[in-house]
Amino acid sequence: MLMNDTIAAIATANGIGSISILRLSGERALTIALKLTRKSELQPRYATLTSLHHDDGTLIDESIVLYFESPRSFTGETVVEFQCHGGFVVAESLLKAVLNEGARLAEPGEFSKRAFLNGRLDLTQAEAIAALIEAKSDDAARILARQMKGELRGYIEGIRDSLLEILAYSEVVIDYAEEDLPQDVVDQIEVKLANIKHTLSRTLESSRRRAGLMQGFRVAIIGKPNVGKSSLLNALLDYERAIVSDIAGTTRDTIEEQVRIGTHLIRLVDTAGIRNAHDEIERIGIERSIAAIENADVVIALFDSSREIDEEDRAIIDLIERYHDEKPFICILNKSDLPECFETTAIAQYAPISLSCKQEMGALIESLSSLMDHENNDEEMMLISQRQISATEGAVRSIDEAYEPLRDGELEFFSFHINQAIRSVASISRPYELDEMFDKMFGQFCLGK
Repeated sequence: MLMNDTIAAIATANGIGSISILRLSGERALTIALKLTRKSELQPRYATLTSLHHDDGTLIDESIVLYFESPRSFTGETVVEFQCHGGFVVAESLLKAVLNEGARLAEPGEFSKRAFLNGRLDLTQAEAIAALIEAKSDDAARILARQMKGELRGYIEGIRDSLLEILAYSEVVIDYAEEDLPQDVVDQIEVKLANIKHTLSRTLESSRRRAGLMQGFRVAIIGKPNVGKSSLLNALLDYERAIVSDIAGTTRDTIEEQVRIGTHLIRLVDTAGIRNAHDEIERIGIERSIAAIENADVVIALFDSSREIDEEDRAIIDLIERYHDEKPFICILNKSDLPECFETTAIAQYAPISLSCKQEMGALIESLSSLMDHENNDEEMMLISQRQISATEGAVRSIDEAYEPLRDGELEFFSFHINQAIRSVASISRPYELDEMFDKMFGQFCLGK
């Protein structure tokens, strides 16, 4: 894969539509566009309506052509965009024409990769673009749109600068101890380091808690056999996805489907009934149900209000108590259309919702929507990928490892750990260069005067 190649790709989704967009990027993009349009020039950043032709003169389409000069384009290279009529045939015919003129088919993500390598994007913006395409909620789209504008980059740059300042202090103490330096420099470093760790730890906690905004909230439905879990799933999906019967244990495995609740796309997981298993297959299904609880963002615990509470119900209550501090639970008393026999005081502290899966689901939908909306706090910074989370975790570990050598006066080892922290946090947006530390050190302390 060569950076001097001219690349081409259809940028719109495959299928029937009114418009298809094809993009060219690279040194020969304008040359190819002029040949297809049979024009001598294209005015930069203007929409030009023109006919497009194959090499043999055959008309391809009448299209709008946009030309962006390097470096004022998305990739930083010469870019030409063709807006042709939608459908399979026209766009494919245009793509074939540009490939015949010397362009090659772009690899997945190659336009964004070139934008990054040419300094038009940093890694936070590139990841935000990829995530925005697959955003699962309006809240996620808003967060990602801000990150495309550089919000996360600014946050990371602030952390990076603070760590560089600490490293500069340390290097000055090591190499320039005879200079006129503040006496409380080590105390200042500890305070700054504690503030950075607190900020990063808070961001990590918030990002883990709100991961469902990006990936879609996982909602597990649990309950003993035959309480209506599959009926609840079908009611939320508004179609018969799961088999419903009066036979206990009908659902032997987990079933997963997606549905939109409010502004969020959620993944509903219908689990096997939790009880003492009678066979190996059912036992495995129950183990998967418990795993679904552990992996869920929200858990719906379902009880049959028309039946007296029993040991299987109490096993579900025990699970609620075990995980209640880790994730939100919504308790449902199903079959409200039948006479009530369930001892509601057993779950009264969890504010159960009484409903019938055969009738109105509004109360449950409202409760789910409210829970997921509550998880979004626009004021808190959010990491949007596992790569970003892992890098931040690495930075926090390096900061923890730096305290002991700092307090022991072993500043060479302290500087090593701070360097590791800087490299970890910098990998989220752009690589760290040693010259940055020198700039901080000499600029702030006016050394070598």
